[in-house]
Amino acid sequence: MSRPVVIAVSLAAALLAGCDLLELDAGEKLAAAREADGRAVGGACRHAGRAIEDCYVLNKRVDKAAIFAGWRDMNDYMRENKLDPIPPQISTQVAAARPGADAKGADEADEPAAEKRVPARGKARDVTGDRSQGG
Repeated sequence: MSRPVVIAVSLAAALLAGCDLLELDAGEKLAAAREADGRAVGGACRHAGRAIEDCYVLNKRVDKAAIFAGWRDMNDYMRENKLDPIPPQISTQVAAARPGADAKGADEADEPAAEKRVPARGKARDVTGDRSQGG
C-alpha cells in the first residue's frame, strides 16, 4: 500500500473510534433520560399517595407512559414491602402557584393582559373599568 492510503485508512479508523466522543447517539441518550425522569416522577407521585390522573395533570410536560410505568413500579414495591404513602408537605395549590410550575406553565400564557397588570406605585388602579372609586 502506498503511504497516502495508509494515512487515510489510519485517519478513518481514528475517526470511527472517536464516534462516541462526538455523541452521535445523543437522541437515544436524551430519550432514555426523559424515560428515566418520567419514571421517577411517577414513582414519586405514587409514594406521595397521588392518583395517577393527578400526577398527569401536575406534570403535563412529562411522557404519560413513563409516568405510569414509574407509578406502577412504585405501587408494586410499596405493596410488597407494606409501605404507606407519605403525604406531600406542600399542597397542590401552593405547588401550582409556584413560578415555573408545570401545572401553571401552559395556562399562564392564556391569561388576559388585564389580569396580569400590576398597580402603579402610590395609586391603586382599577383594571375592570369601574371608575366610581375615583381611581
